[in-house]
Amino acid sequence: MFINKIKIRLILGAILFSSGLYGQRILSLQQSIEQAMKTSPRIQGSRLSLIQSEENLKAQRATLKSNFNLNVRPLEYSHDRIFNEQFSEWYTVENYSSLGNFRVSQPILWTDGVLSLNNSLQYRENSSTGGNSSGFKGFSNSLDLTLEQPLFTYNRTKLELKELELSYENATLSYALQELSVENMVTQAFFKVYQTQMALNTSREEYQNRKESYDIIKNKVDAGLTAKEELYQAELDLMTSESSMKDNEVAFENDKDNFKQMLGIPLEEEIMVLADVSVLPVDVQLNIAIEQGLSNRMELRQRQIAIENGQFDIIKTNALNEFKGDLVLKFGLIGENEEFQNMFNEPTNNQQVSLGLIIPLWDWGEKKARLKAAQAALEQTQNDLRDEEVDIKLTIRQVFRSLENNLRQISIARKNLENAELTYEINLEKYKNGDLTSMDLNLVQNQLTTKKNGLTNSIISYKLELLNMKIQSMYDFENQVPVTPQFKK
Repeated sequence: MFINKIKIRLILGAILFSSGLYGQRILSLQQSIEQAMKTSPRIQGSRLSLIQSEENLKAQRATLKSNFNLNVRPLEYSHDRIFNEQFSEWYTVENYSSLGNFRVSQPILWTDGVLSLNNSLQYRENSSTGGNSSGFKGFSNSLDLTLEQPLFTYNRTKLELKELELSYENATLSYALQELSVENMVTQAFFKVYQTQMALNTSREEYQNRKESYDIIKNKVDAGLTAKEELYQAELDLMTSESSMKDNEVAFENDKDNFKQMLGIPLEEEIMVLADVSVLPVDVQLNIAIEQGLSNRMELRQRQIAIENGQFDIIKTNALNEFKGDLVLKFGLIGENEEFQNMFNEPTNNQQVSLGLIIPLWDWGEKKARLKAAQAALEQTQNDLRDEEVDIKLTIRQVFRSLENNLRQISIARKNLENAELTYEINLEKYKNGDLTSMDLNLVQNQLTTKKNGLTNSIISYKLELLNMKIQSMYDFENQVPVTPQFKK
C-alpha cells in the first residue's frame, strides 16, 4: 500500500516537473543501458578488439585448408655470351621459354607437415653457337607429390591455432566484462539522477508546505493573534526552503548533463528518468552465489587462459636451440618432347628423400635461464588464480551481508517515513491551531524530508547491491539464470 503511494507521488511529481516542457524524453533504466551499449567508447573499443580476434582466428583456420596457387611466366628471353673452360672457347646461348606452375598445398594440422602437389609445364626454345649443340625446341612437364615434415619438435601450427582461439575467447570475455561495467556505471548514474530528481520534487513539496505555513502565520499576525517574530521566522524558513529547492534544481541539471554525456545524448535534449522504486525482496542464496561465481566468473577464465598461454611460452622456450630435424619425401614424373602430346611417352621418375638434423652444441645457458623465467611467470599466474578465487568468495560474502542489511534498512526507512508523515500531519494541525511555533514545525518538516529521501536512498542502495551481486556471482537471482557470454568455437 505504501509502495503504491510512492509510485503515485513519483508519477505526479514527474507530471508537475515536466509541465510546460515539450519533446521531453523519458528514460527507463533498461532504455538507458541499451543506449549506452550503442555509444559507450569502452564498448566500442572492446567490440573492435573482439572483431579483430575473431577475424584473426578465421584467417588462421583458413590457412589449414588447401591452398591453390598458379604461377605463370608467359615469356622469358635471354641472350648470353658464355666462356666454356673445357673447350677454351666462347659461345652464344639464346633461350626462349614459357612456364606455368600449378601447386596445391595442404597443411597437416596433426603433424605440422605440408603435403603438396606440383605440376610444372614449360616450353623451351634453346640455341647455341658453340660446340656440337644443335639446340632444343620442345615441351617438358614435371608432376610430383611432396611431403615436408618437421621432426623432433613441437607442433607450431596447432599451437598457433590454440593461441588464437584463446585470444578470441579472452576478447569475448573482455567484451562481456565491459558490458557489465557499463551496465553498472549507467545504473549508478541513472539512480543518481533519480535521487536528485526526487530530492527536487521533495524540496518543491516542502516549499509549498512552507508557503502554506507562511500564509497561515501571516494571517494570524494580520489578525493580531500572533507576534511578528513568528512571521519573521516563517519568512526565513520560506527563503531557506526556496534556496534549498534552487540548489536541488542545479544539482539535478548537472547530474542530467553528466548522464546525457555518458549515454551520448545531446546536452540540449530534455530527459527525465522514470525508475521502478518498488522492492520485491530477491531470494539470494549464499552457497549458490559462491558456486556460480567460481564457475562463471570471467576473470577466473581469463586467469586460466593466462596459465595456458604461460604453458605455451614454456613449450616455445624449451624449443630454443633444440635438436630437431626435417624430412622431405618427393615422388614424381618428368617428361619432355618436341611435341606436346608426346611428352610422357618415355617419362622419367623424379624422386627425392632428404633428412636434415640441427644439433645444438652450446648456448651458454640461455635456454636454461629463459626456461626458469617462463616457469616463474607461470607459477605467478597460478598464484593469481588462487588469489582471485579467494577474493571472489570474500566479495560475494560481503555483498550477501550487505543485501540482507539493506532489506532491514528499507523496512526501517519505510516505518520512519510513515511515522514522520503522521507526525507532520499532527503538528501541522497544532500549528494551525496556534499550539506550535514555526520553529517546531520547521524541525518536523525537515524530519519528514529526511525520511522521504532516506527511503528512496535505501531502495536504491538495495537495487545497486543486487546488481553488484549479479556482477560478482555472474548469476541473475531476479530471473534465476546465469550470466555467461557465448562465443563461437
